[in-house]
Order: sequence, then C-alpha cells, then structure tokens
Amino acid sequence: KRVLLDMTTYTDSISRPARTLTENEQRLLLKVTGQRLDGFRDHVIYSVALGAGLREHEIVALNVGDVFDEAGHARRRLRLRVFKRASEDPAPQEVMLPDLVRAKLEKLVASRRHAGEALTPETPIFVSRLGRRLSTRQLRRAFSVWQKRCGFDRHFSFHTLRHCACTNVYRASRDIRLTQRFARHKSVLSTAIYTHPSDEELLRSVQSLIC
Repeated sequence: KRVLLDMTTYTDSISRPARTLTENEQRLLLKVTGQRLDGFRDHVIYSVALGAGLREHEIVALNVGDVFDEAGHARRRLRLRVFKRASEDPAPQEVMLPDLVRAKLEKLVASRRHAGEALTPETPIFVSRLGRRLSTRQLRRAFSVWQKRCGFDRHFSFHTLRHCACTNVYRASRDIRLTQRFARHKSVLSTAIYTHPSDEELLRSVQSLIC
C-alpha cells in the first residue's frame, strides 16, 4: 500500500510541471533591472533567486555576515540561518553561489559602503529605501512592478524564480539527484516537477528534425 501511495504521489508530481518564466523572460528581467540605477538592488535579488534557488524569506533574512567573509569577499558556499524547515531539528542547509552572483553582491555592498553606510555582520543585505530590512511583502510588490516594466503578458509569483532556477539546473545537467541537492529537497519526488521539457526545448528538437 505504501508503494502504491508513493507511486501515486510521484505520478501526481510529474504530471504538473512547475510554472516558470521562459528563458527570454528571465534574461529580460535581469536586463531591465540591471540597466537602471534604481533597479540594481532588485537585480541582485533576482540573480540570487535564479542563481541559488533561494526562497523569498531566505533572501530577505540574509545578513552581511552570512554572505561575506572577514576579508569582505562574498562566500562561494553559503550556510543559511533561515530556511524552510521540514522538521523541528533540521540539518544545516548550504547553497553554492555562482561567481557572477558573488560579484554582484560585492558590488551592491561596495556601493552601500561608498554611500557611507556602516555595515556590520548583522546588517541586512537587502534593505528598503528607509534602510530597514526588506520584507517579503515589499519583495513581492517590487517583483510585480518589474514584471510590468518588462512588458510580461502574464503575472508570476516571486516563488516562480526558484522554480526557474531548479528547472534550469535540471535542463543543464539532466541529473535529477543533482537538482534535488540544489533544491534542497528531502525527497526526489518533490524534484520531479522540474523534469518537464519546455516549449523552447521542444521547438529546438522540432527544428532539427529531418523533414
């Protein structure tokens, strides 16, 4: 009975693909936010979400001391203090930051230091215009604004960026176990939603057919 239940769960999981932005929409989001001075904070946030698969509450909880070492360099391996807990006593969770994301984080913090901010290890990485820790509500509101500026014809939740990150890892590796580790899923069944082929992949395959 347990096996049948697991198989049913697996079938349900793989039958519902995760909702994601297209590759072009992801690039456009980063381009539009990266080109504007008032968008750089959000540009870095979206890079962290797409490059490390962090959830919104994990992103806003990041402090300077979590990300940067004593020399002021962004760490490649990041240990999270705040993350989705599957039990009362969860194992520590770590993520890997791509070099491009690390460089953007260093640029963001350097600009804040240049502006005269006193940054301590407990200082939030992402703050509002008032200098307070960014809330998840503010994060979602800003994401809605940038989607409109990008001209998206459909609306996405912020969590969609995590779905994009996990899907991108699977499409690049075709390794569900690697994707499971990236997503920090306890069960590989939860990772199955990222194994669906995209419309872009289907189109590329069709274009290569002998016809």
